[in-house]
Order: sequence, then structure tokens, then C-alpha cells
Amino acid sequence: MAHSDQFPPHVLREYALLADGERGALIGPGGDIAWMCAPQWHDDAVFSGLLGGRGGFAVTPTDPRYVWGGKYEDGTLIWVSRWITSTGIVECREALAYPGDKHRSVLLRRVQAVMGEAEIRVVLNVRAGFGRHAMGHLRQRGEVWLARSGPLRVRLGGAAEAVVRDGEVVLDLRLREGEQHDLVLEISDEALPDEPVDPDQAWSATEYNWHREVPQFDNTIAPDDCRQSYAVLRGMTGGGGAMVAAATMGLPERAQEKRNYDYRYAWIRDQCFVGVAVAACEEFALLDDAVGFVSSRLLDDGAQMRPAYTVQGGPVPDEYDTGLPGYPGGSGRAGNWVNQQFQLDAFGEALLLFAAAAENDRLDLEQWKAAEIAADAIAQRYQQADAGMWELQDAHWTHSRLICAAGLRSIGRHAPGPQGALWSSQADQLVADVTRDCLHPSGRWQRSPDDPRVDSSLLRPMLRGALAPQDPRSIATLRAIQEDLAREEYLYRFRQDEGPLAQSEGAFLLCGFDMAMALHQGNRPLEAARWFERNRAACGSPGLFTEEYDVEQRQLRGNLPQAFVHAALLESARRLASEPPPWGGLRS
Repeated sequence: MAHSDQFPPHVLREYALLADGERGALIGPGGDIAWMCAPQWHDDAVFSGLLGGRGGFAVTPTDPRYVWGGKYEDGTLIWVSRWITSTGIVECREALAYPGDKHRSVLLRRVQAVMGEAEIRVVLNVRAGFGRHAMGHLRQRGEVWLARSGPLRVRLGGAAEAVVRDGEVVLDLRLREGEQHDLVLEISDEALPDEPVDPDQAWSATEYNWHREVPQFDNTIAPDDCRQSYAVLRGMTGGGGAMVAAATMGLPERAQEKRNYDYRYAWIRDQCFVGVAVAACEEFALLDDAVGFVSSRLLDDGAQMRPAYTVQGGPVPDEYDTGLPGYPGGSGRAGNWVNQQFQLDAFGEALLLFAAAAENDRLDLEQWKAAEIAADAIAQRYQQADAGMWELQDAHWTHSRLICAAGLRSIGRHAPGPQGALWSSQADQLVADVTRDCLHPSGRWQRSPDDPRVDSSLLRPMLRGALAPQDPRSIATLRAIQEDLAREEYLYRFRQDEGPLAQSEGAFLLCGFDMAMALHQGNRPLEAARWFERNRAACGSPGLFTEEYDVEQRQLRGNLPQAFVHAALLESARRLASEPPPWGGLRS
């Protein structure tokens, strides 16, 4: 067995993310890069051990008896792995050079013997095409190693003393206390520059750019966590403004139930969530990115805007089998069937995004045209069944129509006279239509005309202004969600069967943060704070969130990290830092 194949998958809470905007890498507790796609997010993996594939890039103490730890440097995606061995302490500082180039990844690793002498083994095995392409044309040129893997070019610096074993580059390092050693891996789909990367310059530029990009968030109740969440979102957003929903694919939400999807694409809804969240925090760089990407999709595709795109704005490929065994309980399928869906709520979320930009005077004329297209699309298509926020079977989902009403109201407040009045009138009509067919006999909203259950997504229209939070329908819906879908300050999406909620799926962290905001909006600040604290604790030791959280086992479920959960943390941390609204609160 090759050395790089000797790293079994770990529970998700033990993985850290490195990202540069154009791609991401997951690093495990053994110093192994278990997942990375190149040259960009949606391309084939070059390290796919997370899903049972071949290849990896490991920097690991040779002493098998070590305890792992690590941390992010504040407000960055610079990760420091730390191992306490039998004889000392070893650290490895890790980063993808930031900001990234869409053709070439630069992975920086700086190993240091912190206490005592350190013995480290470095193993590189780039396997493009989800592990299909072994490294070939391996050769040493001066201080660097060169190779090819499928269509990709590879260069490793800092491994002059390495040897080739079983097709892998292997380097055994011995460092004296205080000594450090740099490794630089470049992977590109174009010809590499003549000169290898200078590690000191690359580290200096990466540090500078992270500190320049990430604000302090002193206007929130959790500035440290907000800085880290913002760094995650910044690292998942490329130079073209597109943000991927998650860095990974195929990580199961529930073992062996085929709920494992490929999220390495830019969802319109998720991008809008992030833009609105950062606007609430009065930080506008990611808002501008979101507005630019979403408006371009509307200007190009109009009312036929897709729910998701590649980061380059192209269509998401349909599902296909990569040949990987998959993460335990999951599968190795890439691509996503989202292309075959219509999601009405994406148009409403786009209007909410544009309204946040307009409120801060950040919407130009072309982007106003995109807002008009989104509003027209709602008028044309609101009576059409759609897949909804949870991407299920087509139905006339209550959430989809109410969030469109919220978007029309929000953008209408910033539109010139007649147009603003028209959009406000359309919002009233939508709410009236939903009231006719989706108001439960108890006075709350139900999921759809044919589904009387309550759904946690129905918090969002209340938060976004589809109707007032003190409206009796809002009060009844909030009460029903708490009674039926909440457990221990965690929230589940909807009741899937008659069994306990936790048997069907994990708690949905986006919904938990939404509940914190809804309670704060209803002048229940103590309850809101409890919900916020419970849900922000549902992460791994690197502080990364997945989509779902298994409350009973305290495990992360689904793809890692999930961008919209980090956005929800940001927004709720900001809103809970303000005084609740003055209307006296909602009665529970």
C-alpha cells in the first residue's frame, strides 16, 4: 500500500479548510490533504482520500504516538497543525496562497520543531481525475521536483533530498529544535512559471491579503467567530464573485440513505444569503461580489435563471459516477440534478439581495435591470410549482411565494414611485393568494396547499418582511415551529414521519440561527441568545459548520463547510447585538 493511501477518513469535525477563492483543500489530523480539486472547485479532485480515492500530500510526524491539535490564525484560513509526540512538539503552518489564481494552486506548508527534535515524513502523490491519473514524468531539477498528472503540471519545492518510492515523492526530514522547513506545491493546468514560488514572499503576501480582507466585526456579539466565518466565506468566493455552497461533495447527511450531494457550485439562494448577511454587518465586499454574480445570471438567462451554476457561470453537470467508493455512508457521485429544477424562491432572494445593495447605494443601472428581470420573473412564474428551498418534489410551496413577496416589498421601497408601488401591490397579491390556500385552520402557515405540516423555512419570510412579525399568522407560525420542530434549542426542517425528529435527519443549523433572529425580532432576547449559543457551538474544533448537526452523537453531517450556515452566524451575531424592535414582542 502506498504511504499516501494510509490515512483513513475521520469524523468531519477533525478536518480544517484551506481555501484561496478558486479552490479548497481539507486537511486531516494526520497532516494529510484528504480532499482538493484542481484547478478550480468544480474540477476533478487531485487528492480524494476523503472519498476513498488515491493520492494525497501528507506532512506527518514519524512517531506514531502523537496527539493532534491545531488552530486558525485569527481572521484567516491559515491553519497551524500541532502534534505533541513522545519527544517534543511539532507544528506545520498551512495555507493556499491567497488570493488564488484560477489556473494554478499554490499550497504552502512550513514545518517547525517547536520543542525537541522533530522527525517528519513528507509524501506527495498527485492523482488527477479523482485518482485515475498517477504522477508521471517524475524528475528532479535543482531544488524542485517536477511531474505530470493527467492534464495537470506539478512542481514541489523544498524536497531536494526526496526519493521516489512506488510512484510517490517521499522526504524524511529531521529538524533541530527551533528549525523550520518550507514546502511549496504548485498544481496548474497551464505551463508553470519559470521560477518556483519563493515561500517567504508567498507567506508574506498571503498574510497581508487575509488581514486586509477580513474586518473586525466589533458590531456583533461574537467578533472572533464572525471573523472566522467571514474568512471561510471569503475563501469560498472567487475572483469572479461566485461563491461555492461547500468545498466538498458526497458527504452524507444520513448514512446509506442516498442523501449525499455535490455542493461545489454556486447556488443563487446561498449567494444571496451571504450578501444580505454581510450587508447587515455593514461590510460590503462580499455583498458586491454576490450582486455582481447574481445580476449577471439574471441578465444572461432572465426568467429562466437556473438555481445554481459553476463558478464560471456555466451549467452544473448532471450527476455522474466518479468511480470513488465514497465517504463511509455516502457515495462517489459528482454533479447535481439541480439543473432540472425550477426554484421560485431564488428570484425573491435575488430581490432581497438587490434591496440590501440599494439601501447602501451599491446598485448600478445594469443591476437595477437585473432586479426588474427578477420581479418580472416572479410575476410570470409564481403560479408554477417549484422545487422549493429544500429542493424536493414540485409543489406550490408557501415559503417560495412568501419570500418572493418579501423580495418585492424590499426592492419596492427603493424603486422610483410607480414601479415601487407596483411591486408593493404584487407583494400584497402574493400574500393574499398564499393566505387563501396555505393558511392552516389553526391560523399558522402550512408547507403547501396539500401539505398541512409546519416548516422551519417559514421563519424566513417573517424575518425578511413578507408580513409583519406581530401579524397573527407570524405569531402562530413561530409558536408551531417551536412546539413541533425544536429540540434543545436546535431546529429541524420539517417532520418527515411520526418517529423522533433526530431519527430522520440532523438539526438544520441555518434554521437554528433563523430561530435566534426570529426570537430577537419578537423581543425575546434571552431565548434568542440561548439559541444562538447552542447553534454556534455545533461545529468542529476548527470552527467549521456543516449543513446538519447530529445532536445525539454531536457529529457534523453533510458537506463541509456549508457557506450559508457561516452566513447565518454572521447575520444573527449582528442582529442580536442591536436592540429588539419596539413593538413589544411576540406572545409565545
